[in-house]
Formats: sequence, structure tokens, C-alpha cells
Amino acid sequence: MLDDTLKAQLQQYLALLRQPIRLIASLDESETGKDMAELLNTIVGLSDKVTLDTSGTDARKPSFAVVREGESQGVRFAGLPLGHEFTSLVLALLWTGGHPPKVEQDVIDSIKTLEGDFNFEVYMSLSCHNCPDVVQALSLMAIVNPKVKTVVIEGGAFQKEVEERQIMAVPMVFLNGQVFGSGRMGVEEIVAKLDTNSEAREAARLNEKEPFDVLIVGGGPAGAAAAVYAARKGIRVGVAAERFGGQVNDTMAIENYISVLETDGPKMAAAMEAQVRHYEVDIMNLQRAAKVVPATTPGGLTQVHMVNGGVLSARSVILSTGARWRNVNVPGEEQYKNKGVAYCPHCDGPLFKGKRVAVIGGGNSGVEAAIDLAGLVAHVSLVEFADALKADAVLVSKLKSLPNVSIHVNAQTTEITGDGQKVTGLSYKDRANEALHHIELAGVFVQIGLVPNTEFLKGTIELSKFGEIVVDAKCHTNLPGVFAAGDVTTVPYKQIVIAAGEGAKAALSAFDYLIRQPVVTPAAAVTA
Repeated sequence: MLDDTLKAQLQQYLALLRQPIRLIASLDESETGKDMAELLNTIVGLSDKVTLDTSGTDARKPSFAVVREGESQGVRFAGLPLGHEFTSLVLALLWTGGHPPKVEQDVIDSIKTLEGDFNFEVYMSLSCHNCPDVVQALSLMAIVNPKVKTVVIEGGAFQKEVEERQIMAVPMVFLNGQVFGSGRMGVEEIVAKLDTNSEAREAARLNEKEPFDVLIVGGGPAGAAAAVYAARKGIRVGVAAERFGGQVNDTMAIENYISVLETDGPKMAAAMEAQVRHYEVDIMNLQRAAKVVPATTPGGLTQVHMVNGGVLSARSVILSTGARWRNVNVPGEEQYKNKGVAYCPHCDGPLFKGKRVAVIGGGNSGVEAAIDLAGLVAHVSLVEFADALKADAVLVSKLKSLPNVSIHVNAQTTEITGDGQKVTGLSYKDRANEALHHIELAGVFVQIGLVPNTEFLKGTIELSKFGEIVVDAKCHTNLPGVFAAGDVTTVPYKQIVIAAGEGAKAALSAFDYLIRQPVVTPAAAVTA
């Protein structure tokens, strides 16, 4: 089950346990049940602080709970937590055994003060790189607060349950039997959804902050690089981000970042945040900007208003809010999101095992998605609007070699059809002869590019016809003291390495701007 290297690493982690824990298993005779028994016995054999109790009677079999000695409630794993979820298992063991989590104390305090009964069920797949954040957040909550119960369910081991609940995207979270949310969520975000007063408290906290020398809005590669370069100048730097790492979190394999042979998005995002924190930058997560109010005097303060009502001010601002997946905007897309319409083949692909799916988009992301899915599903139909695929030749060649893939170019998607509960097909028009076609399938993966996150800037900053922030060679916008970097700008080629370089450039430009400004009194710096 675990190779010698992994066993040695696990044994090192288990040495950090401060108190004994117990694994209460509810097993069966299935192959998964046998594998689970082997895994649990391996864990027990690596630490004298872990014992195994096989008398569990949970309805979901095979499953096991991780509990403190003398208690019966803890985090429950239904199915094997391997793949991307092995780390989640290790953390559950450590946290239950008293090892402190690397989470801010105010977050822990917020979890402890939650009132009510919270029964969470989170469905994940072992290939989903978005799932561990949610699994680990809900596991931590169950360990910290006894009023929170969390069950982590591996969809492949409980396929019938997945079909009955019509789960077609992971991670999918149920709270007390009702859908709570889907997609990546961190512990702060989950707590904020449960604590109705948290938004007002957060706004008040932001309002109390002193003005920054450089305020960076957005925490992707551009924002992270800008933060590091600005902080190294010895000035006061803040980062307000909806989620640190941005779209990098949704990227599975990264093999073209110079000096890094291979990594994945979540690892890179975590490394970026760790480096920014190393420079004592004030990171404010779960923050979405609502508007920018320019300074009214030369060298004055620019304000950034947040959706939660908080207001931050700074002598200079770097906008690096990135981009998001572009929608097809056809009938059925919005209705069937997470019900067959998906945007992450790595996360949701395993849920369509043995079924027929389509990929919309013939660029690199679309062709890569089709290649990945072809190894899981019965058949992939790739639908591309242009008259030829736009992906790299090596990817197109690989795609065409696959026996269970059909390619439709010059094809305009007109509708995603369904039965009211889930996707059943896709309709498209042949642009060459206007003929209409329909494909029966169970899932549609949309991979057609990005839309810049600039809606909050309309009427304030100059935008291109595509909604991108117009910048010059030094990342200046049309507003003095306001700079922009990364995928949100007019700079071509939306790549991680380019965004990082632009972020560094924006920070250097912001510092150059600051040292050339006249000294102003606090009263003169205040804006409307």
C-alpha cells in the first residue's frame, strides 16, 4: 500500500504526535476494505501512540474515524484517502494527536465559537487537486469544535451514493443534508459562511489598518512577485487577495517555470505565500475589491473599497486581480454547472468514468483536457469554433492518435442540454454549412480561455476592448500611483512566468514613483 520511502516519511510525522489516538474502522470484504485494513495496520505499526479498533459499525463501509484516545468522535474517511488526499490523512492524524495546525489563532478561535450542529459530508476524488483544501479545512473544524462532524467520502468507492445525490463535480460539500458549496474553499471562507457576523468584523478590521506604501490587490504570481520585490525595499506592503495563488491553484502540472523542473499549482501557490509571509507582508485573504478611488492630490492616498465594506488606503496600488475561466454563454451552461458542466478535468474527470463527454475549446488547455479525459471516459468529443485546432502540434498529434476521441472543428456550440437535473447532451452548428448536430453525453468541460477580473474598475481605469487594464512598458495605468501586472493587463501571453516578471516590474515602478513624490502631511493625503 505504501512504499518504503512513504512509510519512512509517515513515521517521521507520527513522531510529532503529542497524545495517543485511535483509528476506529468499519470494514467489509471489498478490495477497498482490504486495502484500508492494510493501510491502517501500517499506520499503527509506525507509532506506539496509534491503536486500531476494528469494531466500528458505521453505515458507510469501508470507513474509519480518527479520534483522540477515550473519545468516539473525530474525522471520518469513507474510502481510501490516498493520492492528493494522503496529506489530508496525515494532517488529521497530527491534529488529532495534538500537533498544532499552521493556522492563524483568530481562525481557530472563530471555529471554537461556532454555535449549532454542523454535520459535513465532503465528496472528493483522489485526482482532485482542489479537494485537499476543503477536506483539510473541514477536518480541522471537526477536530477543534466537537459540534462539527466531518465525513470525507471518496467518490470512486461510493459510486452509487454519488449517483443518487447526482454529484458531478468535486469537491462537493453537504451540510446537514443540504448542498453547502462546491469547488475549492479554505477554512476561513467556510467559517465566514457559517458566521454571519464575520463580514462586518472583517470590514472593521480593515478600516483600522494604517495606510500602506504599496497595496497589492490580487495574490497570484504577479501579486506575489510584486509583494516580494516591494517588501525588500523596506516599505510597508499589503496584499488583499480573494485567494492567494489565484488561478495557479487550479493548475495541475507546471513544467515550464524556469528552474523548477516540475510542480503543481497548489504547491506553487503555497510556496509563493510562504515567501511573501517571510517578508512580513500583511496578507489579507478572502478580500474582493469593489472599487478604486484615486488620490485627489499628488502623492496622496488611493483608496480600495472592498465588497465587505472595508476600505484600505495606500500611497501606491498594484492591481493584479488576474482572470477567470471564460463561459460559453449558451443555454444550459449556467443551469447545469456542477451538474455535468465542469471546468476542471483533473478534479471532475473521474466522476465521468466510462461515460461520454465533450470538451469545448481547441487551444492547449482544451486539447490537454481531452487527452487526460480520454484515459478515463468512454469517449471524448472535442468541439472547436475555429476551422483548425490552435494547440501545439505535439498535443494535436497526440490527440489524433487516441481511438476514443472525435474532433469537430468549425463547430459553434449552441446549447448544453439536460433533463432538468443533469447534462444529457451538447448541440452545435457546423459553421461551414449551417447544419445542426447533437451529441448525447454526460458531461461538458469548458476550456475556452480567460476573462480579466476588472468589472470593479469600469469607469475608473482605462480598459481595452477585451476588459484588460491598459499598461505601458513599466506597468503604469492611466492613474498616477496605480500600477497593474499579470493576466489582468494588456501584456500578451498569459503565463505564470510572465505574470511573475510583470509583478516584479510593477513593484519597482511603484517604488520609483514613491521616492519621487513630495512629502505630504496626513491631512493632505486623505482622499474623498
